[in-house]
Amino acid sequence: MKIGLEVHVALPTKSKLFCSCSMADTDAPNSQICPICLGFPGSKPMLNEAAVSSALGIANALHCAVNNSISFVRKVYFYPDLPKCYQITQMDGAIGSAGHLDIDGKKVRIRRVQIEEDPAQIVREGMLTLLDFNRSGTPLVEIVTEPDITTEEELRSFIANLRSLLYYLGVDINKEIKADLNISLPPKDIRVEVKNVTGIKSLIEATRFEIERQTDAIKNNEGIARETRGYNEKSKLTESLREKETDEEYGYIYEPDLTTFEISGTKFVKATYVGRIASELAEGTDVNPRTIREITMLDRHSLGLIDKFKGKYGLRSIIHGIQRFKKYGSEEHASDAEIEKIIGLVESGAEVTREMVLDILAGKDVKVEYSRLTDGQLDKMIKEFLEKNPKLLEEYKKNSKTINLIINQIAQKNNLHPKDVAKRASALLNSA
Repeated sequence: MKIGLEVHVALPTKSKLFCSCSMADTDAPNSQICPICLGFPGSKPMLNEAAVSSALGIANALHCAVNNSISFVRKVYFYPDLPKCYQITQMDGAIGSAGHLDIDGKKVRIRRVQIEEDPAQIVREGMLTLLDFNRSGTPLVEIVTEPDITTEEELRSFIANLRSLLYYLGVDINKEIKADLNISLPPKDIRVEVKNVTGIKSLIEATRFEIERQTDAIKNNEGIARETRGYNEKSKLTESLREKETDEEYGYIYEPDLTTFEISGTKFVKATYVGRIASELAEGTDVNPRTIREITMLDRHSLGLIDKFKGKYGLRSIIHGIQRFKKYGSEEHASDAEIEKIIGLVESGAEVTREMVLDILAGKDVKVEYSRLTDGQLDKMIKEFLEKNPKLLEEYKKNSKTINLIINQIAQKNNLHPKDVAKRASALLNSA
């Protein structure tokens, strides 16, 4: 199985790609339009510098070779949402090419990153087909991958990592990512395109159905057409739309109304690679990098908290403190100082409850009273715990960091201070 993607991402600009019409959200149809985004004859496009800067940041984040200059072409086709009968996009003069995105130790190659305009929005109301040109001219980046994705899990990972990268670059990821899927199965390897699939869930569902459809066709010795299909979210099926167009059929020509643009001095936002940061933070600790990735991929505040407190508290305590806050106080506004109090409670060995988190957020003092045991009582408790959990003892012999897990479980279960447990546990385990 081979899967390639063409991912369309709306760039975070205040105005459209080739005109000054606003990109602000509005419910009033056709209220943010002008002759340029309506495609009137004689109207001349003007390139939005902010869109170029944003696209340049994405191309760099995807490790692309970035061109010093860019140019545009006309992609000619006929559809109601495109009154000028061509879309302004990029080909050879694209902003970036030959990049990659790392997903779980594998590189998915990026063929091209290009800037293009979005067409208008088609609205169906009963027997009527309406057009809203507020979307026409929205600045997009299209990220075209090579067919390197081979499993459903890789597809999930690619989209998740791409969303994280875009989030830290300032792209509004709350707007659903749209993608065209290109899927082929051996031995026929005939590429079928599934057009305009919105959201991760629909991408997975469309992929599953298309793989099943093509697999059945191969088993039954049926032909597979090189075609473009659409995904029906209600039926969860893909449906044939038309034969797949070739580049020649689109009749690409250079855009004569836009010159070649020099971009070598353009400033852009540098990328934040959460996966790499998570691995560096977890090195030398007993914290799984995946845990760090999960709470920071789409949360720059959490990443900032880890960076702020990493020298003051143990990494595991910071992670657990943030997790407790997200679980119990996510709807509450909290200062860093209040979250630090939650982290401090975790560090002290307390079992942090919902009531404790809400009390802290309400400005109340929360203190934990620990039980006190003699060394003999502690030793007996630790020995009984290890007898009930022999696998932990075996794991400790292979990895001494397992002692932290043993200490935390005993301390939290019995309301003991972790330092008291740690002292006796170290002595007993080292003599075992």
